[in-house]
Amino acid sequence: MSELAVTALLIGSLFLILGSGVWIGLTLTGVAWIAMELFSSRPAGEAMALTIWGSASSWTLTALPLFIWMGEILFRTKLSESMFKGLAPWVNWLPGRLLHTNIIGCTIFAAVSGSSAATCATIGKMTLPELTRCGYPQDQIIGSLAGAGTLGLLIPPSIIMIVYGVSAEVSISQLFVAGILPGLLLASLFSGYIIFWSLRHPDQIPPTTETFTFTQRLYESRHLIPVVGLIGAVLGSIYAGVATATEAAAVGVLGSFVLSTVQGSLTWSNFKESLMGATRLYCMIALILAGAAFLTLSMGYIGLPRHLAEYVSSLGLSPFGLILALTVFYAILGCFLDGISMVVLTMGVLLPTVQAAHLDLVWFGIFIVIVVEMAQITPPVGFNLFVLQGMTKKEITYIARVTLPFFFLMCAMVLLLWFFPQMATWLPSKM
Repeated sequence: MSELAVTALLIGSLFLILGSGVWIGLTLTGVAWIAMELFSSRPAGEAMALTIWGSASSWTLTALPLFIWMGEILFRTKLSESMFKGLAPWVNWLPGRLLHTNIIGCTIFAAVSGSSAATCATIGKMTLPELTRCGYPQDQIIGSLAGAGTLGLLIPPSIIMIVYGVSAEVSISQLFVAGILPGLLLASLFSGYIIFWSLRHPDQIPPTTETFTFTQRLYESRHLIPVVGLIGAVLGSIYAGVATATEAAAVGVLGSFVLSTVQGSLTWSNFKESLMGATRLYCMIALILAGAAFLTLSMGYIGLPRHLAEYVSSLGLSPFGLILALTVFYAILGCFLDGISMVVLTMGVLLPTVQAAHLDLVWFGIFIVIVVEMAQITPPVGFNLFVLQGMTKKEITYIARVTLPFFFLMCAMVLLLWFFPQMATWLPSKM
Protein backbone atom coordinates (compact mmCIF):
# COMPACT_ATOMS: atom_id res chain seq x y z
CA MET A 1 0.00 0.00 0.00
CA SER A 2 1.35 3.48 -0.86
CA GLU A 3 2.00 6.12 1.81
CA LEU A 4 -0.88 8.20 0.38
CA ALA A 5 -3.32 5.28 0.69
CA VAL A 6 -2.13 4.52 4.25
CA THR A 7 -2.55 8.20 5.20
CA ALA A 8 -6.05 8.32 3.67
CA LEU A 9 -7.06 5.11 5.49
CA LEU A 10 -5.85 6.38 8.88
CA ILE A 11 -7.43 9.83 8.46
CA GLY A 12 -10.70 8.16 7.39
CA SER A 13 -10.58 5.86 10.42
CA LEU A 14 -9.92 8.83 12.71
CA PHE A 15 -12.92 10.80 11.45
CA LEU A 16 -15.19 7.74 11.38
CA ILE A 17 -14.47 6.78 14.99
CA LEU A 18 -14.65 10.41 16.19
CA GLY A 19 -17.95 10.85 14.37
CA SER A 20 -19.41 7.81 16.12
CA GLY A 21 -19.03 9.57 19.48
CA VAL A 22 -16.14 7.54 20.92
CA TRP A 23 -13.93 9.38 23.44
CA ILE A 24 -11.00 11.17 21.85
CA GLY A 25 -8.30 9.26 23.75
CA LEU A 26 -9.88 5.94 22.79
CA THR A 27 -10.21 7.11 19.18
CA LEU A 28 -6.49 7.85 18.94
CA THR A 29 -5.73 4.47 20.51
CA GLY A 30 -8.06 2.75 18.05
CA VAL A 31 -6.44 4.34 15.00
CA ALA A 32 -3.00 3.40 16.36
CA TRP A 33 -4.20 -0.19 16.85
CA ILE A 34 -5.41 -0.34 13.23
CA ALA A 35 -2.04 0.98 11.99
CA MET A 36 -0.05 -1.52 14.10
CA GLU A 37 -2.19 -4.52 13.17
CA LEU A 38 -2.34 -3.82 9.43
CA PHE A 39 1.06 -2.32 8.67
CA SER A 40 3.47 -3.55 11.38
CA SER A 41 4.78 -6.94 12.49
CA ARG A 42 4.94 -5.95 16.18
CA PRO A 43 2.07 -7.21 18.41
CA ALA A 44 -0.27 -4.24 18.94
CA GLY A 45 -1.32 -5.29 22.48
CA GLU A 46 2.20 -5.37 23.88
CA ALA A 47 3.11 -2.07 22.21
CA MET A 48 -0.03 -0.41 23.55
CA ALA A 49 0.53 -1.58 27.13
CA LEU A 50 4.16 -0.43 27.23
CA THR A 51 3.46 2.91 25.52
CA ILE A 52 0.47 3.86 27.63
CA TRP A 53 2.29 2.97 30.84
CA GLY A 54 5.35 4.93 29.74
CA SER A 55 3.33 8.03 28.84
CA ALA A 56 1.30 7.90 32.07
CA SER A 57 4.31 7.43 34.37
CA SER A 58 6.45 10.28 32.98
CA TRP A 59 7.97 12.45 35.74
CA THR A 60 8.02 15.49 33.42
CA LEU A 61 4.30 15.10 32.80
CA THR A 62 3.67 15.52 36.54
CA ALA A 63 3.90 19.29 35.98
CA LEU A 64 0.66 19.23 33.96
CA PRO A 65 -1.78 18.05 36.69
CA LEU A 66 -0.06 20.34 39.20
CA PHE A 67 -0.48 23.39 36.96
CA ILE A 68 -4.10 22.38 36.34
CA TRP A 69 -4.65 22.08 40.10
CA MET A 70 -3.13 25.52 40.57
CA GLY A 71 -5.62 26.88 38.02
CA GLU A 72 -8.50 25.15 39.82
CA ILE A 73 -7.47 26.72 43.14
CA LEU A 74 -7.21 30.17 41.53
CA PHE A 75 -10.59 29.67 39.89
CA ARG A 76 -12.39 28.52 43.06
CA THR A 77 -10.96 31.19 45.37
CA LYS A 78 -10.79 34.98 45.09
CA LEU A 79 -7.46 34.97 43.27
CA SER A 80 -8.90 34.74 39.73
CA GLU A 81 -11.41 37.47 40.60
CA SER A 82 -8.50 39.59 41.84
CA MET A 83 -6.65 39.06 38.57
CA PHE A 84 -9.64 40.35 36.60
CA LYS A 85 -10.00 43.36 38.90
CA GLY A 86 -6.36 44.23 38.35
CA LEU A 87 -6.38 43.73 34.56
CA ALA A 88 -9.79 45.28 33.79
CA PRO A 89 -8.74 48.97 34.14
CA TRP A 90 -5.84 48.42 31.72
CA VAL A 91 -7.85 46.66 28.99
CA ASN A 92 -11.23 48.34 29.55
CA TRP A 93 -10.47 51.11 27.05
CA LEU A 94 -9.58 48.61 24.30
CA PRO A 95 -12.29 47.29 21.95
CA GLY A 96 -13.01 43.80 23.27
CA ARG A 97 -12.25 44.78 26.86
CA LEU A 98 -11.89 41.70 29.09
CA LEU A 99 -11.45 39.33 26.15
CA HIS A 100 -7.84 40.52 26.13
CA THR A 101 -7.31 38.85 29.51
CA ASN A 102 -7.19 35.50 27.69
CA ILE A 103 -4.27 36.74 25.58
CA ILE A 104 -2.45 38.47 28.44
CA GLY A 105 -2.99 35.57 30.86
CA CYS A 106 -1.75 32.96 28.37
CA THR A 107 1.26 35.11 27.42
CA ILE A 108 2.30 35.43 31.06
CA PHE A 109 1.61 31.80 31.95
CA ALA A 110 3.40 30.59 28.81
CA ALA A 111 6.61 31.79 30.44
CA VAL A 112 5.85 29.52 33.39
CA SER A 113 4.67 26.22 31.91
CA GLY A 114 6.27 25.72 28.49
CA SER A 115 3.26 23.53 27.68
CA SER A 116 0.36 24.40 25.37
CA ALA A 117 -2.08 22.09 27.18
CA ALA A 118 -1.15 23.41 30.65
CA THR A 119 -1.43 27.04 29.50
CA CYS A 120 -4.80 26.45 27.84
CA ALA A 121 -6.24 24.47 30.77
CA THR A 122 -4.91 26.69 33.58
CA ILE A 123 -5.88 30.06 32.10
CA GLY A 124 -9.16 28.59 30.84
CA LYS A 125 -10.12 27.53 34.35
CA MET A 126 -9.81 31.16 35.46
CA THR A 127 -11.17 33.05 32.45
CA LEU A 128 -13.94 30.85 30.98
CA PRO A 129 -16.38 31.17 33.92
CA GLU A 130 -15.55 34.83 34.59
CA LEU A 131 -15.92 36.01 30.98
CA THR A 132 -19.10 33.93 30.56
CA ARG A 133 -20.55 35.49 33.72
CA CYS A 134 -19.76 38.97 32.36
CA GLY A 135 -21.71 38.22 29.17
CA TYR A 136 -18.93 38.00 26.57
CA PRO A 137 -19.67 35.90 23.42
CA GLN A 138 -18.71 32.24 23.76
CA ASP A 139 -17.14 31.98 20.31
CA GLN A 140 -14.59 34.71 21.07
CA ILE A 141 -13.89 33.43 24.60
CA ILE A 142 -13.15 29.89 23.38
CA GLY A 143 -11.41 30.90 20.13
CA SER A 144 -9.03 33.37 21.78
CA LEU A 145 -8.23 30.89 24.55
CA ALA A 146 -7.43 28.09 22.07
CA GLY A 147 -5.21 30.39 20.01
CA ALA A 148 -3.40 32.08 22.90
CA GLY A 149 -2.95 28.75 24.69
CA THR A 150 -0.47 27.70 21.99
CA LEU A 151 1.92 30.46 23.15
CA GLY A 152 3.13 27.99 25.79
CA LEU A 153 5.29 26.45 23.03
CA LEU A 154 6.82 29.67 21.66
CA ILE A 155 7.54 31.87 24.68
CA PRO A 156 10.53 30.41 26.58
CA PRO A 157 11.09 28.14 28.36
CA SER A 158 9.78 25.66 25.77
CA ILE A 159 10.14 21.88 25.72
CA ILE A 160 9.78 21.84 21.91
CA MET A 161 12.73 24.23 21.57
CA ILE A 162 14.89 21.98 23.74
CA VAL A 163 14.01 18.93 21.62
CA TYR A 164 14.72 20.82 18.38
CA GLY A 165 17.97 22.27 19.74
CA VAL A 166 19.23 18.79 20.62
CA SER A 167 18.09 17.31 17.28
CA ALA A 168 19.58 20.11 15.15
CA GLU A 169 22.60 20.77 17.39
CA VAL A 170 21.58 24.42 17.83
CA SER A 171 22.16 26.52 20.96
CA ILE A 172 19.07 26.15 23.16
CA SER A 173 19.73 29.51 24.85
CA GLN A 174 19.75 31.17 21.42
CA LEU A 175 16.46 29.47 20.57
CA PHE A 176 14.93 30.67 23.82
CA VAL A 177 15.99 34.26 23.10
CA ALA A 178 14.84 33.97 19.47
CA GLY A 179 11.31 33.02 20.57
CA ILE A 180 10.69 36.17 22.60
CA LEU A 181 9.90 38.70 19.83
CA PRO A 182 7.83 36.30 17.63
CA GLY A 183 5.92 35.20 20.75
CA LEU A 184 5.04 38.77 21.72
CA LEU A 185 4.16 39.63 18.11
CA LEU A 186 1.85 36.62 17.82
CA ALA A 187 0.13 37.63 21.07
CA SER A 188 -0.27 41.15 19.61
CA LEU A 189 -1.82 39.69 16.44
CA PHE A 190 -4.36 37.81 18.57
CA SER A 191 -5.24 40.98 20.48
CA GLY A 192 -5.39 42.91 17.20
CA TYR A 193 -7.94 40.44 15.85
CA ILE A 194 -10.07 40.82 18.99
CA ILE A 195 -9.99 44.62 18.52
CA PHE A 196 -10.95 44.26 14.84
CA TRP A 197 -13.79 41.81 15.61
CA SER A 198 -15.10 43.99 18.47
CA LEU A 199 -15.20 47.11 16.28
CA ARG A 200 -17.28 45.16 13.75
CA HIS A 201 -19.60 43.68 16.42
CA PRO A 202 -19.83 46.35 19.15
CA ASP A 203 -23.29 45.12 20.19
CA GLN A 204 -21.84 41.77 21.37
CA ILE A 205 -19.40 43.31 23.85
CA PRO A 206 -20.93 44.03 27.29
CA PRO A 207 -21.07 47.80 27.87
CA THR A 208 -19.12 49.45 30.65
CA THR A 209 -19.75 52.72 32.44
CA GLU A 210 -16.44 52.75 34.29
CA THR A 211 -13.61 55.07 33.33
CA PHE A 212 -10.24 55.08 35.02
CA THR A 213 -7.49 57.66 35.32
CA PHE A 214 -3.89 56.50 35.17
CA THR A 215 -3.63 56.85 38.95
CA GLN A 216 -6.77 54.76 39.46
CA ARG A 217 -5.39 52.07 37.15
CA LEU A 218 -2.22 51.91 39.18
CA TYR A 219 -4.27 51.68 42.38
CA GLU A 220 -6.48 48.88 40.99
CA SER A 221 -3.32 47.02 39.97
CA ARG A 222 -2.83 46.12 43.63
CA HIS A 223 -5.25 43.24 42.94
CA LEU A 224 -2.63 41.76 40.60
CA ILE A 225 0.00 41.52 43.33
CA PRO A 226 -1.03 38.02 44.59
CA VAL A 227 -1.18 36.43 41.12
CA VAL A 228 1.93 38.24 39.82
CA GLY A 229 3.75 37.24 43.00
CA LEU A 230 2.70 33.62 42.48
CA ILE A 231 3.88 33.63 38.85
CA GLY A 232 7.09 35.34 39.95
CA ALA A 233 7.70 32.59 42.50
CA VAL A 234 7.15 29.87 39.88
CA LEU A 235 9.29 31.61 37.25
CA GLY A 236 11.93 32.64 39.73
CA SER A 237 12.36 29.10 41.04
CA ILE A 238 12.99 27.89 37.46
CA TYR A 239 15.35 30.65 36.33
CA ALA A 240 17.28 30.65 39.61
CA GLY A 241 17.96 26.96 39.06
CA VAL A 242 16.28 26.07 42.34
CA ALA A 243 13.52 23.95 40.77
CA THR A 244 12.69 22.04 37.61
CA ALA A 245 9.44 22.80 35.77
CA THR A 246 7.71 19.97 37.67
CA GLU A 247 8.99 21.20 41.04
CA ALA A 248 8.03 24.77 40.09
CA ALA A 249 4.47 23.55 39.43
CA ALA A 250 4.42 22.20 43.00
CA VAL A 251 5.64 25.64 44.17
CA GLY A 252 2.68 27.14 42.27
CA VAL A 253 0.18 24.84 44.00
CA LEU A 254 1.68 25.55 47.42
CA GLY A 255 1.77 29.29 46.72
CA SER A 256 -1.87 29.35 45.59
CA PHE A 257 -2.86 27.54 48.80
CA VAL A 258 -0.94 30.06 50.92
CA LEU A 259 -2.43 33.07 49.11
CA SER A 260 -6.00 31.76 49.22
CA THR A 261 -5.58 30.97 52.94
CA VAL A 262 -4.28 34.48 53.64
CA GLN A 263 -7.23 35.94 51.71
CA GLY A 264 -9.60 33.76 53.73
CA SER A 265 -11.18 32.24 50.62
CA LEU A 266 -9.91 28.66 51.07
CA THR A 267 -12.45 26.29 52.62
CA TRP A 268 -12.55 22.54 52.96
CA SER A 269 -15.36 22.48 50.40
CA ASN A 270 -13.54 24.37 47.62
CA PHE A 271 -10.32 22.46 48.44
CA LYS A 272 -12.13 19.19 47.63
CA GLU A 273 -13.78 20.75 44.58
CA SER A 274 -10.44 22.00 43.24
CA LEU A 275 -8.81 18.60 43.76
CA MET A 276 -11.65 16.70 42.09
CA GLY A 277 -11.90 19.25 39.26
CA ALA A 278 -8.17 18.95 38.55
CA THR A 279 -8.36 15.15 38.71
CA ARG A 280 -11.24 14.97 36.22
CA LEU A 281 -9.64 17.38 33.77
CA TYR A 282 -6.22 15.76 33.96
CA CYS A 283 -7.67 12.24 33.52
CA MET A 284 -9.32 13.46 30.31
CA ILE A 285 -6.04 15.00 29.07
CA ALA A 286 -3.98 11.97 30.20
CA LEU A 287 -6.21 9.60 28.20
CA ILE A 288 -5.66 11.76 25.12
CA LEU A 289 -1.90 11.86 25.78
CA ALA A 290 -1.79 8.08 26.15
CA GLY A 291 -3.67 7.60 22.88
CA ALA A 292 -1.41 10.14 21.16
CA ALA A 293 1.71 8.36 22.46
CA PHE A 294 0.49 5.01 21.09
CA LEU A 295 -0.41 6.65 17.76
CA THR A 296 3.06 8.22 17.63
CA LEU A 297 4.66 4.80 18.18
CA SER A 298 2.57 3.20 15.45
CA MET A 299 3.38 6.03 13.02
CA GLY A 300 7.07 5.48 13.75
CA TYR A 301 6.79 1.73 13.11
CA ILE A 302 5.09 2.09 9.75
CA GLY A 303 7.51 4.92 8.85
CA LEU A 304 4.83 7.37 7.74
CA PRO A 305 6.47 10.61 9.03
CA ARG A 306 9.83 9.60 7.55
CA HIS A 307 8.31 8.72 4.16
CA LEU A 308 6.36 11.98 4.03
CA ALA A 309 9.46 13.98 5.04
CA GLU A 310 11.49 12.20 2.34
CA TYR A 311 8.79 13.04 -0.19
CA VAL A 312 8.88 16.74 0.74
CA SER A 313 12.69 16.69 0.52
CA SER A 314 12.60 15.10 -2.94
CA LEU A 315 10.41 17.82 -4.48
CA GLY A 316 13.35 20.16 -5.17
CA LEU A 317 11.44 23.25 -4.03
CA SER A 318 12.72 26.82 -3.70
CA PRO A 319 13.35 27.97 -0.10
CA PHE A 320 9.95 29.76 0.01
CA GLY A 321 8.21 26.78 -1.60
CA LEU A 322 9.90 24.49 0.93
CA ILE A 323 8.58 26.58 3.83
CA LEU A 324 5.03 26.55 2.42
CA ALA A 325 5.20 22.78 1.87
CA LEU A 326 6.52 22.20 5.41
CA THR A 327 3.75 24.36 6.85
CA VAL A 328 1.12 22.14 5.22
CA PHE A 329 3.11 19.00 6.07
CA TYR A 330 3.29 19.76 9.81
CA ALA A 331 -0.34 20.90 9.97
CA ILE A 332 -1.39 17.48 8.58
CA LEU A 333 1.12 15.61 10.74
CA GLY A 334 -0.38 17.34 13.79
CA CYS A 335 -3.52 15.25 13.21
CA PHE A 336 -1.56 12.18 14.35
CA LEU A 337 1.44 13.23 16.44
CA ASP A 338 2.22 15.45 19.42
CA GLY A 339 4.67 18.30 18.87
CA ILE A 340 7.75 16.63 20.34
CA SER A 341 7.25 13.49 18.24
CA MET A 342 6.76 15.59 15.09
CA VAL A 343 10.17 17.19 15.63
CA VAL A 344 11.99 14.00 16.63
CA LEU A 345 10.65 11.86 13.77
CA THR A 346 11.23 14.39 10.96
CA MET A 347 14.35 16.41 11.81
CA GLY A 348 16.83 13.74 10.74
CA VAL A 349 15.35 13.67 7.23
CA LEU A 350 14.54 17.38 6.81
CA LEU A 351 17.66 19.03 8.23
CA PRO A 352 19.93 18.26 5.20
CA THR A 353 17.28 19.78 2.92
CA VAL A 354 16.95 22.84 5.18
CA GLN A 355 20.71 23.33 5.26
CA ALA A 356 20.94 22.91 1.48
CA ALA A 357 18.36 25.72 1.17
CA HIS A 358 20.71 27.90 3.30
CA LEU A 359 18.07 28.55 5.96
CA ASP A 360 19.33 29.76 9.34
CA LEU A 361 18.81 26.89 11.80
CA VAL A 362 17.84 29.20 14.69
CA TRP A 363 15.25 30.87 12.44
CA PHE A 364 14.07 27.45 11.26
CA GLY A 365 13.64 26.37 14.88
CA ILE A 366 11.22 29.25 15.51
CA PHE A 367 9.39 28.38 12.30
CA ILE A 368 9.06 24.77 13.47
CA VAL A 369 7.64 25.88 16.82
CA ILE A 370 5.03 28.11 15.13
CA VAL A 371 3.85 25.37 12.75
CA VAL A 372 3.71 22.91 15.66
CA GLU A 373 1.56 25.53 17.44
CA MET A 374 -0.70 25.59 14.38
CA ALA A 375 -1.02 21.81 14.61
CA GLN A 376 -2.33 22.23 18.17
CA ILE A 377 -5.45 23.92 16.75
CA THR A 378 -5.59 22.32 13.29
CA PRO A 379 -9.32 21.79 12.74
CA PRO A 380 -10.83 19.51 13.68
CA VAL A 381 -8.27 17.37 15.53
CA GLY A 382 -5.82 19.78 17.20
CA PHE A 383 -4.89 18.84 20.76
CA ASN A 384 -5.94 22.20 22.28
CA LEU A 385 -9.38 21.73 20.72
CA PHE A 386 -9.75 18.46 22.63
CA VAL A 387 -8.68 20.11 25.89
CA LEU A 388 -11.27 22.85 25.42
CA GLN A 389 -13.94 20.33 24.47
CA GLY A 390 -13.37 18.59 27.79
CA MET A 391 -13.58 21.90 29.65
CA THR A 392 -16.58 23.44 27.85
CA LYS A 393 -18.55 20.30 26.77
CA LYS A 394 -19.05 21.95 23.35
CA GLU A 395 -18.99 20.04 20.06
CA ILE A 396 -15.50 19.68 18.56
CA THR A 397 -16.79 21.10 15.24
CA TYR A 398 -17.98 24.26 17.03
CA ILE A 399 -14.64 24.72 18.81
CA ALA A 400 -12.75 24.16 15.54
CA ARG A 401 -14.91 26.75 13.76
CA VAL A 402 -14.46 29.51 16.35
CA THR A 403 -10.71 28.83 16.45
CA LEU A 404 -10.21 29.20 12.67
CA PRO A 405 -9.41 32.96 12.73
CA PHE A 406 -6.54 32.32 15.15
CA PHE A 407 -5.29 29.46 12.97
CA PHE A 408 -5.15 31.86 9.99
CA LEU A 409 -3.33 34.42 12.15
CA MET A 410 -0.63 31.80 12.76
CA CYS A 411 -0.42 31.24 8.99
CA ALA A 412 0.10 35.01 8.66
CA MET A 413 2.79 34.79 11.35
CA VAL A 414 4.68 32.24 9.23
CA LEU A 415 4.65 34.69 6.31
CA LEU A 416 5.79 37.55 8.55
CA LEU A 417 8.62 35.38 9.84
CA TRP A 418 9.67 34.60 6.27
CA PHE A 419 9.64 38.20 5.05
CA PHE A 420 11.11 39.61 8.29
CA PRO A 421 13.52 36.92 9.53
CA GLN A 422 15.23 39.46 11.81
CA MET A 423 12.36 38.93 14.25
CA ALA A 424 13.92 35.59 15.15
CA THR A 425 17.58 36.28 14.43
CA TRP A 426 18.23 39.80 15.79
CA LEU A 427 18.20 39.06 19.53
CA PRO A 428 20.34 35.86 19.26
CA SER A 429 22.88 37.81 17.18
CA LYS A 430 23.35 40.19 20.14
CA MET A 431 24.26 37.37 22.53
